[in-house]
Amino acid sequence: MKKFFYLFIAVFITELSLAQTEVRQVEKLKAAAALEVEKNAVLGQQINDMLFSFSELGFQEYETFNYLTTLLEKNGFKIQKGIAGIPTAWTATWGSGKPVIALGSDVDCIPKASQKPGVAYHDPIVDGAPGHGEGHNSGQALNIISALALKKIMEKEKIQGTIMLWPGVAEEVVGTKAFYVRAGYFKDVDACIFTHVGNNLGVSYGDAGNNGLVSVRFNFEGAAAHAAGAPWRGRSALDAVELMNIGWNFRREHLELTQRSHYVISDGGDQPNVVPSKAAVWYYFRERSYPNIKKLFDVGIKVAEGAALMTDTKFTYEILGSAWPGHFNKPIAEAMYANIKMVGLPAWSTEDQLLAKASQIELKAPKTDGLAVKLDTLGLPTPTGPINVMGRQLMAMGGGSDDIADISWSLPTIVLRYPSNIPGLPGHHWSNAISMATPIAHKGIVYGAKAEVMTLLDLLLKPEILANAWTYYRTEQTKELQYTPLIGEKDNPAIYLNQKIMTEYAPKLKQYYYNPAKYKTYLEQLGIQYPTVRPDQKEAVSKLEAVKK
Repeated sequence: MKKFFYLFIAVFITELSLAQTEVRQVEKLKAAAALEVEKNAVLGQQINDMLFSFSELGFQEYETFNYLTTLLEKNGFKIQKGIAGIPTAWTATWGSGKPVIALGSDVDCIPKASQKPGVAYHDPIVDGAPGHGEGHNSGQALNIISALALKKIMEKEKIQGTIMLWPGVAEEVVGTKAFYVRAGYFKDVDACIFTHVGNNLGVSYGDAGNNGLVSVRFNFEGAAAHAAGAPWRGRSALDAVELMNIGWNFRREHLELTQRSHYVISDGGDQPNVVPSKAAVWYYFRERSYPNIKKLFDVGIKVAEGAALMTDTKFTYEILGSAWPGHFNKPIAEAMYANIKMVGLPAWSTEDQLLAKASQIELKAPKTDGLAVKLDTLGLPTPTGPINVMGRQLMAMGGGSDDIADISWSLPTIVLRYPSNIPGLPGHHWSNAISMATPIAHKGIVYGAKAEVMTLLDLLLKPEILANAWTYYRTEQTKELQYTPLIGEKDNPAIYLNQKIMTEYAPKLKQYYYNPAKYKTYLEQLGIQYPTVRPDQKEAVSKLEAVKK
């Protein structure tokens, strides 16, 4: 009996020792990978600044496409171009066998958001031009320097696995990711890490608290006529558009509190003396769940039918994009957050904080504390239904949308947020471009890449994480609700969107494209002193800091 006991203890100690050795080996590889990321910091800065200078709207990211695919091909990745029928979409793969880990980030920018980086007030590079007022110029830089660091470790240590990088094309019109899923580009992928700019280093799991949406263009057709000479012979498509909008605005009072809906008239006719024979309005219908998105969309169709009946016109509709409400994977998020705690936040310089605080004051931000100096906690799920607080029913109201959710409902996925932007700014705004080609963005990329590459090593070397991730996906996330695309089989990517705008502004922006062979940074190329802050802003920051002391 004693022999059996001693044998059991010996085996237990041996296994424990082996497990501890494996842990130490993984931690050693993580430290080496983080050092490789630091070695690639200049490359990350160059990628970030280059994409910032391109400033391309959704579906028109041709310079970004050429630059990134060329760079990745030179580094040994196999490139597949024009995926899912989208000219600016691609995948870049390296490695072999399982697991297959996808790394994605968006690349498009915002209309009318052109802004000189490092300047704490509105000062566009090209007046009226698009700009990176969402910070989508930074995520691919993070993923690439992370992937290159991982590639070097995998080659040296002979680690099996495949990395697949891919871009979120036209995310600002939620225009592509559902089509990627439909075309099967993620059917053999084991996990996806998506990166999105934020103002802290963080990750969350479960319901993200966002709305899903369907993006729809309603096209009305009537009959043209001389607007003064024979208006009775006309049937105004513009009247139908206006009546649809009026009908929708009256209907809002009787919709769920969680809905968000907005529209722009994308075609209002040609000139006043011709009754418009064609007109169009573009709607976003947002809700907190897939069934409610469908319900809201159906209401929109009925309102369009009513507008057409009142004006004796016809209408069709075209789905331009879609996004499910996001739900993200708990085991992978927990693994990521453990690495985030090891990495911590960047050390911000006095100049970084001055730019951040001056920008916050300029934009009347709710808080003027500057850049984050304390890590976020692990983000927890947001309730999807009514919440009762002290007898009062409150609703989880939702907010923005992102089509990464369509991928998150297809396989275990997380979103890594990294601190390259300034807290408290409006979003989808020129001010959100202020930091995006400055040391703030560059530091955020490097720290995000460290957390990402360390988590990638966990996924490759600790198979139990992926096993647990799929268990969570199958038994918790999709137990009662499975992914059903909001796009139909006959819907196609709206690759024509933004062509007219980019045709106008691309030649004007081209003269400002970043040249890393000549300039260390885009700030240097533009001749911007970092940070550029007005005297009154500097005085306001000084007063603010004096009060806090």
